Amino acid sequence: MDLDAQFDKVLYRYDELREQLAAGGGDFARQSKEFSDLGPVVEAIQALKKGQEEAFEAAQMMTDAEADADMRAMAEEEFYALKDKLPALKHQVQLMLLPKDEADERNAILEVRAGTGGEEAALFAAELFRMYERYCGLQGWRFETLEVSDTGIGGIKEASASITGKGVFARLKFESGVHRVQRVPATEASGRIHTSAATVAVLPEAEEVDVHIEDKDLRIDVYRSQGAGGQHVNTTDSAVRITHLPTNTVVTCQDEKSQHKNKAKAMKVLRARIYEQMRSVADAERSANRKTQVGSGDRSERIRTYNFPQGRVTDHRINLTLYKIEEVMKGDGLEELVSALVTADQAERLAEMGE
Repeated sequence: MDLDAQFDKVLYRYDELREQLAAGGGDFARQSKEFSDLGPVVEAIQALKKGQEEAFEAAQMMTDAEADADMRAMAEEEFYALKDKLPALKHQVQLMLLPKDEADERNAILEVRAGTGGEEAALFAAELFRMYERYCGLQGWRFETLEVSDTGIGGIKEASASITGKGVFARLKFESGVHRVQRVPATEASGRIHTSAATVAVLPEAEEVDVHIEDKDLRIDVYRSQGAGGQHVNTTDSAVRITHLPTNTVVTCQDEKSQHKNKAKAMKVLRARIYEQMRSVADAERSANRKTQVGSGDRSERIRTYNFPQGRVTDHRINLTLYKIEEVMKGDGLEELVSALVTADQAERLAEMGE
């Protein structure tokens, strides 16, 4: 479908919704939301169409032999000003017309796990978790730790957090995958560079209406919370392990002293994981039709390398290397990578739309 046909389709649907809302009797909430969502798109289309019409009129005036020299000069100035402005307007409309991932506006669950590399992998996983926490703070998002399984000497086996804010999942979804680190561990006497890895998963947060979980499908175990080295964190059975029997998905939470709070946190993660499994099936069907992808979301895919001796971070999906590893690990340098990934994904989808 060419761009003008897409414009006409959007404008027709907008007028249709306006009439339906005025008449009443339909699904008011759904129609009202769709009408509201289309509003900015319609405004952008109208601005583009108006600009195109004005450019056409200015071009005609420029070549009008009956117009005086001053009028032609003004028309020429207006034409070239619009010519410079119209591509950006068109690009904006095209971005707004891209199919939306309905999860983009959702909050997210972040999970970081140590991979291959022993204690060095666990230390790197902890650094990644702190990097995301700092980044979220800079974005004005709320970062709430849900669960941390630490090693006792600064590393983590795995950790999860709930991230709340505007457009969280849209910005962070490309972080899912294997993050590789190359550096000399503090314990390495010979100065040899080691390679280890951590796995990151970013899941859209799911509500109960998205994922219906039957009580009969859950096995809930409670036990005493423990810290590193087997030390008791508290003396009550407040830690919770929930197993979703149909999918064999297991979630544990022991950070809170209240069993009720730990269960609520564990259920939040469980819903997100099951919702992501449901999305993955649909995504696999969609991606089979896509020629290129910035990221498949496959957690086994190596997406980024952090090379400390060379001070560089390389994202392998878009071949972007930044020589600012300290800034990235502090969180403030991560935005450049996130923005580049979002832009690359938009460019790929625009190219597909034009085929």
